Amino acid sequence: MSELGAMDEAGFSELAEKHRRELHVHCYRMLGSFQDAEDAVQETFLRAWRRRETFEGRSTLRAWLYRIATNACLDLLAKRRPEPATGGEVLWLSPYPDRLLDELAADDADEPETAAVARETVELAYVVAVQHLAPRPRAALILRDVVGWPAKDVADLLGDSVNSVNSALQRARAGMREHLPAERQEWTGGDDDADNRELVRRFTDASMAVDIDTIATMLRDDVRFAMPPVQGLTIGREAVLADWIEGGYPEITGLRGVPTSVNRQPAVGYYTWRERESAYVPLSLDVLRISNGSITEVTIFGPEQFPHRGLPAQLEGGAR
Repeated sequence: MSELGAMDEAGFSELAEKHRRELHVHCYRMLGSFQDAEDAVQETFLRAWRRRETFEGRSTLRAWLYRIATNACLDLLAKRRPEPATGGEVLWLSPYPDRLLDELAADDADEPETAAVARETVELAYVVAVQHLAPRPRAALILRDVVGWPAKDVADLLGDSVNSVNSALQRARAGMREHLPAERQEWTGGDDDADNRELVRRFTDASMAVDIDTIATMLRDDVRFAMPPVQGLTIGREAVLADWIEGGYPEITGLRGVPTSVNRQPAVGYYTWRERESAYVPLSLDVLRISNGSITEVTIFGPEQFPHRGLPAQLEGGAR
């Protein structure tokens, strides 16, 4: 019996838990949903515990868990996931809070976990693009280009030849180029990003004031807007603003905004005054993508996203 197979449940859990966050981010990329990633990681640990005697030490525990997690995601995709609409929307998309990504990014820069949460592979634009790939090419792309596995290991996991994996990888990369925006967001949250942070502040102020004319000056002509899961993708400043107006945004009063960040992008949690609670309650989470001084994408999530994102359950104070 292997050393892992001889462990009790407490000892096994202690070893596996060290990889929980990294596995969760991996499953999130595969599935595009924070909650689905939670389910996949729980299934991964359950399968790993049940199969612990099969671990022979030919690979690292980390690689073994990645193998199980990837298969758990593929099984989940086969059961649950509809195909993305041709317009580009991903209705099951949910954001990933930076405070959880920071649990891995705090590690040494040479550690594999740090590479696994590189900003360009956790942005919403990247996660959305990945969701348009078929499950197996998706797995090949993430394992090869993000996790850094050799083609032979990916082929072994998928039960394919190396040539098949390389072919699938090329198709996946082409698919990513098709769905990724031409310009990736440039906001990093660092001290040298004063212009972008100022843009976020002005957008927040204008949004709280329901100042549509000022908001319009910050949106690029080809801005993209999505609000999963209730609608698809809207492209173009005039179309986006018309959508917001038709949806009743100008009638909203008593807004407050709290800055945050998800998926290594700036975000704002908006609250609206509710007399019944005598407090500001969660309304929406707006995630922004910024390129060359303009907002190029706005993804709005509902108040159900607040609990996992470190935002207050409500804000106190009188109505404005």
